[in-house]
Amino acid sequence: MKKLDTLFIGFMLFSMFFGAGNLIFPPFLGAGAGTNFWMGMLGFVVTGVGLPVVVIFAVSLVKGGAVAMADRVHPVFSTVFMVAVYLCIGPFLAIPRNANVAFEMGITPFLPESANTALILFIFSVIFFGLVYFISLNPSKMERYMGRLIAPTLLVSIIILITVGLFKMDTSFLPPTESYETGAFFMGFLEGYNTMDALASLAFGIVILNSIQKKGIKNRTQLTRYTFKAGIIAGILLSAIYVGIGVIGAKMAGQGTFEDGTDILSSAATLLFGQSGTLLLGLIFTLACFTTVVGLTTACGQYFSNLLPKVSYKKVVLLVTLVGFTLSNLGLAQILKVSVPFLVMTYPLLIVLVVLTFFSRYFKNVKTVYGFAMLLTSVFALISGLNAFGLNLGPVQDVKNMLPLASVGLEWIVPALVGTALGLVVSQFSNKNIEVNEDTKIKAL
Repeated sequence: MKKLDTLFIGFMLFSMFFGAGNLIFPPFLGAGAGTNFWMGMLGFVVTGVGLPVVVIFAVSLVKGGAVAMADRVHPVFSTVFMVAVYLCIGPFLAIPRNANVAFEMGITPFLPESANTALILFIFSVIFFGLVYFISLNPSKMERYMGRLIAPTLLVSIIILITVGLFKMDTSFLPPTESYETGAFFMGFLEGYNTMDALASLAFGIVILNSIQKKGIKNRTQLTRYTFKAGIIAGILLSAIYVGIGVIGAKMAGQGTFEDGTDILSSAATLLFGQSGTLLLGLIFTLACFTTVVGLTTACGQYFSNLLPKVSYKKVVLLVTLVGFTLSNLGLAQILKVSVPFLVMTYPLLIVLVVLTFFSRYFKNVKTVYGFAMLLTSVFALISGLNAFGLNLGPVQDVKNMLPLASVGLEWIVPALVGTALGLVVSQFSNKNIEVNEDTKIKAL
């Protein structure tokens, strides 16, 4: 495969990753972290960039992709987990979030106060999802539309904003807010969940593999190598942009109080470019959100049409588009309210599954190890998710709070390690029993 093809596939992966969350959270982190910016951003990059690239790599290593990875735990777990992931990175959460952010940043700033926002959102959604549906029907042409056209336009727009911002803004970083005073790295680590990119990697990995296969690459080793290269290209671009808009956020902290990252970037664009800055930012958000929605819609179409052979790819894409269209008209605040608890529950499971995938050769893919590790991880991930919904579980809560790293939101790590150790011990005893039975059979003969 030509180097230019690898580059464009890397661009396509970047454009699929780079959506609403990738623009909203880094500047808000910068404003909060202040003088602790670099530690906070390092944590953010670990889960917002490093983990997605690692997941992409893990998916390419396993024949059958993400589904085969989850099957190593149990087929039922695989189906439930993957369906939940696809629904949430697809029509129930990430897709409407991106469409809504595209509207709020690309259209709302230009509306008069007397405008009927609900009606205009409806019209915008019709056009937005109509284009999504059109491109998603032809996944083979995604590289042409997204890798060669939309992604470069998006990159140039972001580079202009970051470059001008870094040169024109000479304000110093303020002291960190309370959340980032101590443990800035861990705070950034948890904030990286919000991009949803690691979950999206489970879906995008198959899309990227299919794109590479269409270039004539069939050998598993070569597929893995080219997939990893595409992931590295996307990861470098994401990291550079996160740092750039994060620094802008840190420099904007002294300009006032901001509700979220979109508010920070809007103020920064207006400060730097005036009214044309609002137009530039609107273009960035609209392109970023659009490419991500196309990528997610395509991934959902491929997964559910394989899971349900009687339902065609086109029908799944149509259904995903219609659900995303409907939910996007509910408003961004309601969508974001649901996302945090879900991410707190699913990210630990994903991280443990990927780590076990990389070390599987050392325990020969024994299901017992996967089962115990995922079981104990899921218990505490569920507790954390319920906490994020505002529920206090009494004595169970006290147990969770006593665990190491609970203060930084990583209480699931010790249970995951304990579960892995239990699985290894149980699997060893099982193997010994098998060996004893085989010896007995031999002696009997």
